Amino acid sequence: MITGGQSLVSSAPAFSNDGKKLLVCTGNIVSIFSTSTGMLITELEGHTDRVTSVIVVPVSGPVSKVMSYCWTSSLDGTICYWDFSAAELIKTIKAQHPIISMVIPSIACHLDESIEEESKLYAFVSIEDTSKPADKKKALLGQVQLYNLTDSRRVGGLLCETRKSHLIHASKSGEFIGIPNKRKLHIWQIPDKRFRSDEVKKITLHHTKKLSTLAFHPTERVVAGGDITGRILIWRGFGKKNFSNKLPVRDEEERPCVRGNDDADSCTTWHWHANEVKFLFFSSDGAYLYSGGKEGVIVVWQLDTGKKKFKPRLGSPLIYFIDSPDPNLSCLSCADNQIHLLKMPTMEIIKSISGIKLPFSFPDSCECSNNEFAFYNDAGLVALRAEDFCIQFFNLFENREISQVQVCERNFQPVDDVTVFVALIALSPDGSMMSTVDVKLPEEGLGGFVTLKFWSGSHIGEYTLSTVIYEPHSDAQISAIAFRPGGPGHSMAVSSSLGGDFKVWVNPSNVPQEGQMHQKSGWKCQSVGSYKNLPMTAATFSADGSVLAVAAANLFTLWDPEKNVLIAVIGNTFAPICNLSFIAQSEYLVSISRDSKPQLAVWNLLKLSMQWSYQISTEAISTAKDGSQFAILVIDNTHGKAIKRNQDGIILLFEVENPTPLATWRVRKAKGGGLAFLAPDLLLRDTKYPGEGSHSLLAYINGDHEYVIFNPQDPEVQIARNALTRQVPDKESEYIGYTSIYGELPEFDMKGDSISEVPFMPSERPWETIFTGSSHNLPPLTKLCSTFLESLLERRSTIKG
Repeated sequence: MITGGQSLVSSAPAFSNDGKKLLVCTGNIVSIFSTSTGMLITELEGHTDRVTSVIVVPVSGPVSKVMSYCWTSSLDGTICYWDFSAAELIKTIKAQHPIISMVIPSIACHLDESIEEESKLYAFVSIEDTSKPADKKKALLGQVQLYNLTDSRRVGGLLCETRKSHLIHASKSGEFIGIPNKRKLHIWQIPDKRFRSDEVKKITLHHTKKLSTLAFHPTERVVAGGDITGRILIWRGFGKKNFSNKLPVRDEEERPCVRGNDDADSCTTWHWHANEVKFLFFSSDGAYLYSGGKEGVIVVWQLDTGKKKFKPRLGSPLIYFIDSPDPNLSCLSCADNQIHLLKMPTMEIIKSISGIKLPFSFPDSCECSNNEFAFYNDAGLVALRAEDFCIQFFNLFENREISQVQVCERNFQPVDDVTVFVALIALSPDGSMMSTVDVKLPEEGLGGFVTLKFWSGSHIGEYTLSTVIYEPHSDAQISAIAFRPGGPGHSMAVSSSLGGDFKVWVNPSNVPQEGQMHQKSGWKCQSVGSYKNLPMTAATFSADGSVLAVAAANLFTLWDPEKNVLIAVIGNTFAPICNLSFIAQSEYLVSISRDSKPQLAVWNLLKLSMQWSYQISTEAISTAKDGSQFAILVIDNTHGKAIKRNQDGIILLFEVENPTPLATWRVRKAKGGGLAFLAPDLLLRDTKYPGEGSHSLLAYINGDHEYVIFNPQDPEVQIARNALTRQVPDKESEYIGYTSIYGELPEFDMKGDSISEVPFMPSERPWETIFTGSSHNLPPLTKLCSTFLESLLERRSTIKG
């Protein structure tokens, strides 16, 4: 099967020692990207749950070109050691409990110690104690433990117990680690080289608000903490009393803004952020402090003066900021599942690594799940709504973003009350057209409106705005939009509204007329229909486009879309219908109802009656392009909750005439999920699927936008995702000498007659050919010098005495 859609920003990434690779935690694996191309190079597979930390073993000097090792931790309770240049797992340590965070403070100095005295490598891990009942009040589930990575065992007792687990932060020197815990900062001093767990000293700094993050100065005893109100606190000279007896300690009166008996010389407060501070990061020289949060702005503070400058309009809330061994490169993780590579110190975005857009919340009263996703089945693309008023086109087979289409020309604004959002998306079956609905909610009862937009596409995922229609159904909310099959020559779409009508839209410019020039007249309303003023809740076309089905509350109506003539009225469901789907190459239609009495019903259009039905809560449906199969995603509410942990849904595959499912699969996070039958990717066109059913693959996207693609006819057949991913070769090999300036020499056919080997072999007059040709095609200097000097020497035979 094919999996993808994992979050790129669930944990902080890490750079390789040469800065040419970026290691990113993506679900159960670690994905390694090229920092120059932004493309995937390889993956580290071995964990069985989400990876929470990745730490590259620092190596300096020439050896960094060949040594590429890292440590990872995971919610599966293991710590792994990897050679990520070969994607090879070397060592696994079991911690028994889910690991939320891990730091290895001594990893930098571990390689610098003498070989004669072997040192131990220790990791501090923040774990969640699953042995305690989570529903118990004031239960201390979070623990900070110490592990000996060299001996693969836990050592000592608990360093700290908290109500929940927290991220651990370490100083670059490896001397200090700390965690934010409510209104406190817990800081530990790590002894040099060998130490025992009881030698680790601890201090606590206090604040009046809940702290969210912290960062240590690279060289001085300065720690910065950020809180949920947007304030940044700078404690200077911390730990002089408890961590060291040699440093002078100020009197109580000389410690400005330090609370109580906190061990610090002073405390300074800065405030610019209006929301929670998500990250703090000191520059390598310690002169500047970087901060970021929900505003989507990087604030650069001058540590000595408190002056600040900004990098605005990054388009999304910020989560992590990581520097690179290359001083000209840093990376920024954003909440919209993007990682930006920044050119320092200007912070210009030079490359972006984009994952699938993550789900976001908007007003429940305006949510319409009929068009949560839009699929272009033949190309394996999904279109998703984004929080920044964009539509993202994502390739499910290659697990990468294709493009983004800006629906509303608005900048990102970090507000809690959403007033503008993209409500619906629809794609034509051939992917040549797109329609969107964006909604502006009224403020204090004024100013709200709905906009229907039609887009034309020249390439897959690339669309230009064709027509804008304001208030297409007066002030009523649009419940559904759908295109008629048939391509640009049959450009027709329908929109239904809760106001009690539906409209059929046509684009005459896409219909060729004899003797007429091609005109851009845009989309126009051809006809309007309604049924007893009932709210129109869903609409769809038949596979051949000859019939239009529109749901009117608890029943649905059949229309001739060309003549706008009512053909039939069918049904009386338990609740209003929210989705209609024709079954291809059959006379059946499927309706879905939700609310308090959910129902899935299959209707025979020839008999105008119900074929069979289930009283189940259906989240999504997809019909096969060929054949008579369809699949539904059902919310599993057995006993009010999922049967198994994180498995809260079931996929059922049906043959339309048979109410007994052909197959079932349990899935996780079904709420907000989607289904689609996809045509096999180009790399799989020759794959032979068993059975006589459809050869389509089935894609399931869960509520977190993670997805899996499999063959529903034989789900045991494994399709390796690595074989489908268009991986790029590692182009970041180190060049030295001539190749670092001019690049690699072209490859020559040594068997060809036209290739001369004179530049590489001594001859009687080599200088006549060595220096011929363009300068950028010259051989390396080592070959030039040795050949030229050797030609000046006189060859003599060796006389053996």
